[in-house]
Parts: sequence; C-alpha cells; structure tokens
Amino acid sequence: MSATVDIAPPGPARAPGQIAWIVRRFLRNKAAVAGLIVVGLFVLVAIFAPLLAPYDPIKTNWSEIRHAPSAAHWFGTDELGRDIFSRIIYGARASLMAGVVSVVIAFVVGVPIGIVSGYVGGVFDTVVMRVIDAFLAIPFLIMAIALAAFLGPSLTNAMIAIGISTAPIFARLARGQTLVVKVEEYIEAAYSLGVRPMTILTRYIFVNAFPPLLVQSTLAIATAIIAEAALAFLGLGQQPPNASWGSMLNTARMALSQAPWMSIYPGVAIFLTVLGFNLLGDGLHDALDPKD
Repeated sequence: MSATVDIAPPGPARAPGQIAWIVRRFLRNKAAVAGLIVVGLFVLVAIFAPLLAPYDPIKTNWSEIRHAPSAAHWFGTDELGRDIFSRIIYGARASLMAGVVSVVIAFVVGVPIGIVSGYVGGVFDTVVMRVIDAFLAIPFLIMAIALAAFLGPSLTNAMIAIGISTAPIFARLARGQTLVVKVEEYIEAAYSLGVRPMTILTRYIFVNAFPPLLVQSTLAIATAIIAEAALAFLGLGQQPPNASWGSMLNTARMALSQAPWMSIYPGVAIFLTVLGFNLLGDGLHDALDPKD
C-alpha cells in the first residue's frame, strides 16, 4: 500500500511562472523523466495494441504449445500456443485501465469525504475519521480480495474493489490538507468577503490540496496495478481468454521449469510499469514540494 504524501499547500492559485518553474524542477529530475518515458511507452502500447500486436492474443495454436522465444514469437508461446508478446501488449490495457479507473474511483469517493470532514470538523469529523481508521486497519489487499470475491470475478468488479479499498487513503490525505489550508490567511479573507462555503471548498481548499492528491494518485496507480495483477492471479480479475499480466502469471506457475519465459515477461512488464509510476510520483512530489 502506498504511503500518503505530505506537501505543504501553495497560495490560492498558481501563476504561469510557477507552473513553468515546477516543470523545470521536474525535468531536472532524471529519474522522474525516465519514469514518465516508461509510463508513456506503456500507455502508447495499450492505445495502439491492435497495431502493435503481431498475432491475435486469444487465438490458440496447438502445434506451437510452449515454444521458446524465437524470430516468429519474440516472447515465446504459452500453454495454448498463444503468442506471449501479443498478450503482453493487450495485457497492458487491462493493467493500465485497472490502475487509472481504480484511482479515479478512490479519488471521487475519498476526496470529498476528507475535505468535507476536515472543513466541518467537530463531532462529524471525529465520527468520519474513526470510520476511515477502521477501514485503514484492514490490509489493503485483503479488503480488495474480499470485495472482489463478493462482487464476482471480472475486471470491472476488480477495479471497483481496488477503488473502494484505496478511497480511505485519499480521504485521510484530503482531510489533512484541508485542516492545513482552511486556516490560511486567504481563506480568512474569503470568509470576511462573504464567499460561500461551497466556493471556498472547491475554488480554494480543493485547488490547493490538489498537488499532494495528484502525487498520491500517481503512486496509487502503481499499487492498483499490483493489486489487479494479484486479483487476476487469483482468478478475480480479468477473465480468460482475455489477456492480463496477472492471469498470465497464474498459468505460468504450472510450467516454471519447462517454460520460464511464460512468467518472466509478464513479471517484467508489471515491474517496469510499477517502477515507472513510482518514479513519476516521486518526481512530482519533489517538483511540487515548496519546501525543497
């Protein structure tokens, strides 16, 4: 589970000069740029999968079962004679979709709860945070597995399960940022000018809490990709014959000694994607942190 990030909020708005300064700070971070390139490559692979895949990812070929990597099949074939390279390409779609959609669900559910709780305070805040603490006490992956098993095995249900399991992290981070931002002088000035609470919540508190939430979102995508692979490995994610890196690892475990390439390439794909998002998240953190 990704740890939450702590970035001091900026002023009420970011000028174009500040954005350019942030971009320059980000580009100076070579690891962050490398992460952005890796993520961008996988995104392009997922988008243009039909153009890049040399074979149909679900078409079986009984005459080429578990063939080693060759010029015809760069990553070899699996237990049904399907081209692993093509399945890796199409599997990127499932993994990236699971990561992004899960985090969007967590963001939409958790952030409003956290902001309203921190803004209102009092008994309401205490009750909401105790509920959030109860959810956070449950290991992230255990909750995701339980929810996915309850909802039923499918990629959609896996994304919902991962999103709900991640939402408490966003709620606590949003609440913490709200507690910091709402005591700033420009918030007091907005109160004195008669600005409506909803405007304060959206145009001031949310806008200034967004940078750390963006960083957390990037790191959470990496966690969600691992979670989707774990659910697919257990048969609770993307269902056969559709390609998924986790389900590919599940079938590969039966032939680790006879066909090691079946597990190596999906594992490398998961590793590179997660590494890319983590490097990207760390780079965003450093670029957006005004304390550095």
